[in-house]
Amino acid sequence: MECMMCEILYLEKEDQAYQHQFILHAALDVVQDLAWTTNAMSLKSVDRFNELVVSVYVTAGHTRFMLLHDTRTEDGIKSFFQEVHELYIKIFLNPLYLPGSRITSSHFDTKVRALARKYL
Repeated sequence: MECMMCEILYLEKEDQAYQHQFILHAALDVVQDLAWTTNAMSLKSVDRFNELVVSVYVTAGHTRFMLLHDTRTEDGIKSFFQEVHELYIKIFLNPLYLPGSRITSSHFDTKVRALARKYL
C-alpha cells in the first residue's frame, strides 16, 4: 500500500509540472504582444491561473524570463529578474556559449536557485 501511495504522489507531482509548463506556454502569446508595445523590461504579472501568477522579464534582445509563482512580492520578483539577467549576460558573453542553445552550466543553475531563495 505504501508504494502505491508514493506512486500516486509522484504522478500528481508530474501532472502538476506539466500543468505549470502549459500555463507558462499559454502566457507566451500575451508576452509576445506586450513585449512589442512597451519599453519596460519587467512586464510584472501578465497572466493568472487560479492562484498562480505569471511574471515576465524581457531583455533588450527579446529573451523572456518567465516565473510562475503564487506570491505577490513585486520588488523581490523584480530584483530576482534583474540579477538573473546579469547572470544571463555573463553566460552570453562567454565565447564558448552558442547563442540560442540551452544553458547547461551547473554554476548558473546554483546561482539562480540561490537568488530564488533570496528574493522569492
